[in-house]
Amino acid sequence: MIRARKARMVATLGPASRAPDKVLALAEAGVDVFRLNFSHGVQEDHARALEAVRAAEATLGRPLGALADLQGPKLRIGAFDTGFVSLEPHQSFRLDLDPTPGDQHRVGLPHPQLFKAMTPGSVLLLDDGKVRLKVTRCDDHSADTEVLVAGKLSDRKGIALPGSVIPMAAMTDKDHSDLNFALRIGVDWVALSFVQRPADMADLRKLVQGRAAVMAKIEKPSALADLEAILDLCDGVMVARGDLGVELEPEEVPPAQKTILRAARRRGVPVIVATQMLESMITSATPTRAEASDVANAVYEGADALMLSAETASGQYPLESVRMMNRIIERTERDPRWPGLMDAEHPSLEDDDADAIVAAARRAAESSSTACLVAFTARGASARRMARERPLQPVLALTPSPDTARRLALVWGLEPRVVRDPTDLEDMTSQAVEEAVRLGVAPPLGRILIVAGVPFGSPGSTNLLRLAHAPWKG
Repeated sequence: MIRARKARMVATLGPASRAPDKVLALAEAGVDVFRLNFSHGVQEDHARALEAVRAAEATLGRPLGALADLQGPKLRIGAFDTGFVSLEPHQSFRLDLDPTPGDQHRVGLPHPQLFKAMTPGSVLLLDDGKVRLKVTRCDDHSADTEVLVAGKLSDRKGIALPGSVIPMAAMTDKDHSDLNFALRIGVDWVALSFVQRPADMADLRKLVQGRAAVMAKIEKPSALADLEAILDLCDGVMVARGDLGVELEPEEVPPAQKTILRAARRRGVPVIVATQMLESMITSATPTRAEASDVANAVYEGADALMLSAETASGQYPLESVRMMNRIIERTERDPRWPGLMDAEHPSLEDDDADAIVAAARRAAESSSTACLVAFTARGASARRMARERPLQPVLALTPSPDTARRLALVWGLEPRVVRDPTDLEDMTSQAVEEAVRLGVAPPLGRILIVAGVPFGSPGSTNLLRLAHAPWKG
């Protein structure tokens, strides 16, 4: 099954969608990667969901990726003796380490790290910014604040300190447990939430040890400030607009999205745009026109993948949401202006053999007689380099590794397939031609450009560009 679109789709599995028949239906409708959200459900739920993904993959005959999304540290206030309070404008309100249930004048905040990061004048956002407090005095145990934006505040609502790096570990005990479990059941990607600094990704890489690809979720302003260094340490990145939008003003989120996309595209790092893409389809069978435009704009920007969250995890219309996103992406990519946008920006290539081969393939692919490109790859580097150039022809990523194929299911324009390891150049050429013909991307006598590395099976050794032609069918 060859995608009729270049941008890929990620769908979150949950109570509305994790049954095997529903996973298969979502994959048939166009999902390329399934997200297991460890902020919800129990580990056994995610294990069964992954089994359903692998079963759907076997039925469809194309690789499907699985992304484990770790919850990360959730900063929350304590409880109130009445369940909630209604704060008034300009009133005083205290946060402290006392676990006693709160009242109209104070509430517990069981995170001493937050007090260490506060200074007088700091603004605290509670309940996704619905309530705002300004710190007037603070020490290591408490903070007095003035209510800037009043409203109802209930038990255990989230709290954020915009513009500050919180001195705390990126992973909680729950995250460590979930990570070990996710790696044990064989996920393909692991996403780390609330990345603040490059060291957070370095720590994750050490824990994963190559057993999955690692992804940074950019949802903190501090991560934006250190974006280039974070990208050096991750295999993929997610524009997590929900929490990013809590700590940034609304008008700052679109420029942040474009900054992340451009930086990731320059490096060939796959990037997902996520959160509220078709939010209204949680309860409606059709999206708003603004949501359709939001999806289309991410496609015009060259995002590798677009993600559905609650729309498929718990919404009333999971299958309709996937079909709608598929329709929007396909229609956007048929726009006569879209190819020009994909060709408008090519990253500067490094002075090495692999980039020279990719550049030659890109130029050769501009010929109208080129039917498709084929990248033989051990761990995915050759294929990702090719995708970074945004070629409009189909790109087959052929690999003997099922793990590599599943990780590449996330990458723009790639059609990963598992093949046997070639024995020599002729065997490589034969396999490339056979797959291109079998998948219907090379017409009779169509030119096939093959990129590979020799000796075969050596990661990072892209050094070969070969031309072949599909056979004539008389």
